[in-house]
Amino acid sequence: MNLARPYLRLPAIVAQPGTSPLPGYQPAFHSENSIRIISWNLLRKIGATVRDVVHLIHQEKPDLLLMQEATVDIDALPTLIGGHYARSPLPGRIHGVACWSPWPYRRPPMTCTLPSGTLIRRVAQIIECGPFAIANVHLSHGQLLNRRQLRRMSQLLPYRAAILGDFNLVGPTLVRHFRDVGPRAPTHRMADVLPIRLDRCLIRGLSCVEQRVIDNYASDHRPIAVRLELLPHR
Repeated sequence: MNLARPYLRLPAIVAQPGTSPLPGYQPAFHSENSIRIISWNLLRKIGATVRDVVHLIHQEKPDLLLMQEATVDIDALPTLIGGHYARSPLPGRIHGVACWSPWPYRRPPMTCTLPSGTLIRRVAQIIECGPFAIANVHLSHGQLLNRRQLRRMSQLLPYRAAILGDFNLVGPTLVRHFRDVGPRAPTHRMADVLPIRLDRCLIRGLSCVEQRVIDNYASDHRPIAVRLELLPHR
């Protein structure tokens, strides 16, 4: 898999040693050509705890869990449930993006920098999953800047790829060749009043055969779940 190396840097990742998942853990869908992914913004410190994340994993059994606003507290995840985990903190912040899988990674997830705003420097994770790659993002609030970040992300990825996470974006994403296939239901309630869809899934060279929002209110965001499959290569 060829990634756009000039835009990547060595990962500043907090990782725990990988172990086998707890006995009896078996994701519902696991094959070389299909993957079930959950993405969840945990709401740093006051939102979902590591125990909430463990409960979600037991309940949903994903092949890959992507997290945003993950703090050092979430680093206990592989100790509690096994599996393989990596976290990429945002520079100068207490939180960042993180990923967990019951399966060993083909190589450690990589951290890449994204165009940053004046206050927060943004990074994303890229996880290689066999013949395709998954990007885990937590984008800026500025509606021009977050679309610029998505365009940069699309340039880093191979043809078969998906971008998931908290987009902080309202309206169309405007990223060429990628389709917005995530659930259309609201995932976040702004100021506890206005429900909006901030958590997205974009794909290229893949198909989405299942998608839904998970009713979990430990955070101000609800998790989204998708199952992706390979399309024939162009």
